Amino acid sequence: MICRISLAMAGLLAVMAVPVAAELPRDPLASPTWQALGKTLFGDDPVRFDDRVKVSFPAIAEDQHSFPVTIDARGIAGVTRILLFADLNPIPLAIDYSPDAAQPFLSTRIKLDQRTPVRGAVQLADGSWLVSGGWIDAAGGGCSAPPVSRVKGDWADHLGEVRGIALRQAGGTRVRLTFRHPMDTGFVANIPTYHLEHVALTGPGGKSYGEMQIEASVAEDPAITIIADAATGDTIIIAGNDTNGIDYGGSLTVTEAPAVLAAR
Repeated sequence: MICRISLAMAGLLAVMAVPVAAELPRDPLASPTWQALGKTLFGDDPVRFDDRVKVSFPAIAEDQHSFPVTIDARGIAGVTRILLFADLNPIPLAIDYSPDAAQPFLSTRIKLDQRTPVRGAVQLADGSWLVSGGWIDAAGGGCSAPPVSRVKGDWADHLGEVRGIALRQAGGTRVRLTFRHPMDTGFVANIPTYHLEHVALTGPGGKSYGEMQIEASVAEDPAITIIADAATGDTIIIAGNDTNGIDYGGSLTVTEAPAVLAAR
């Protein structure tokens, strides 16, 4: 009898030792793909919805090929990662950004293929995720139309070009980068997937301001803004590459933002 009890207890303890997968919370936006997409993006990490993750975008998608989105989580401490995604896009994820010596802030433009929730998610140091966002109506086709540079035929002339500006303001240095790239999704006939893939920003002494993985759902000629903890006079080094191995690189010197005159 003692052996039987011991075996039963051992089996119970073994069951109790197996971690239970975290359940995704009910989606306030009632997206039909939330459960499947959430499992793909967050795995078994804890997830909750939090309005402190501010996801800003226009009320109307005037151009589904280039739709501006900003994620601002500066009111949240300990953010280690930011995801920008649109649930019903054929390529839902747009950017996966890990800010280091930078504020939890990201702004860019994405493609929209149909009416969809557009969301931002931030990961905290404990591994949990905070999510917010909203629905946007779009005419569709943003991911399945050829980019302008493909139509003009001049896309190859500009590969590797990157421009930017770094302005020191109260609270940090706003760094805006633009890359010339067609950002092909693979959904246009006879044009395979081809996109800017990885960008890293560093400063004096190899200081990291963060790095990001970029997907083809980001708009053509990506424009990306972050807020780095860089001082006036610092040099910011940009290094990136696309899926065909083309390198993007350059440097910016941080300058003071011009004073804004108060209106009388």
